[in-house]
Amino acid sequence: MATLDSLLLSASNFDVLGASTVTNSGATVIQGGNLGLSPGTSVVGFPPGILIPPAVQHVTDGIAAQAQIDAMTAYTHFQGLAGGTTESQLAGLILNAGTYTSASTLDLSVGGTLTLDGQGNANAQWVFQVGSALTINVGAKVLLINGASAANVVWQVGASATVGTGAVMVGDILALASVSMGTGASLTGRAIGLTGAVTLLGNSMVAPGVIPIPVPTVTFSSTPATIGLAGLSEICFPDITGKSIRAWGLVTITPGGYTVGGIPMGMMNFLDVRTVDFF
Repeated sequence: MATLDSLLLSASNFDVLGASTVTNSGATVIQGGNLGLSPGTSVVGFPPGILIPPAVQHVTDGIAAQAQIDAMTAYTHFQGLAGGTTESQLAGLILNAGTYTSASTLDLSVGGTLTLDGQGNANAQWVFQVGSALTINVGAKVLLINGASAANVVWQVGASATVGTGAVMVGDILALASVSMGTGASLTGRAIGLTGAVTLLGNSMVAPGVIPIPVPTVTFSSTPATIGLAGLSEICFPDITGKSIRAWGLVTITPGGYTVGGIPMGMMNFLDVRTVDFF
């Protein structure tokens, strides 16, 4: 049985797809899908944001334009489904597969948890029809259990979607206007703004079905570089839930590169291709 996200057709090749702009601030990592923009022309913040290969950017080209057409077709399909169980507040709910409808706003309160229970069925599907705004508040979580898959969760949003700071979100967000991700929020799914912007703030963005690759970042103090110095550095990298893990290691700078905790880390050319400031 096809997954719900297959209805996005070519848009399923994207993890982030905007219409007016795509803007990032911070160490956003996009894995498993491309970044696209059409008809807008402004993608800002990559780097420091990165796309893990083979993901690429498609900006104001035919591929991005077709993806927007396909995403709008999918949006219209999900909007046109018969309305389901009426919901307005998701916190504390455990929902089996089905269609859930809000004529206006749909909200997951601060720190709240929504659980989607697949009941052992890998083909279980959830469609959330939201008349206007979707808000996943600060620290809220959407969890999948008992075989539920992010590829079978769709949020059809009649205006804009907001995923708050530190929130954990799953499923494909098809927002008629814009999608905004708060600082450190994670999404296993797709962020698609059909007429507006997608805004990112140091997020983990992973396409459904993709096993995230841990991407460590190393931060140093901002004093001038000096060959041969050693000191402590903070190493931050995401675990499988997208939460940040922090560790400390000894950094020794040498003429050929540097080492952290005695382990060679290369010559400033990381998987995430970010610039490193030495101390």
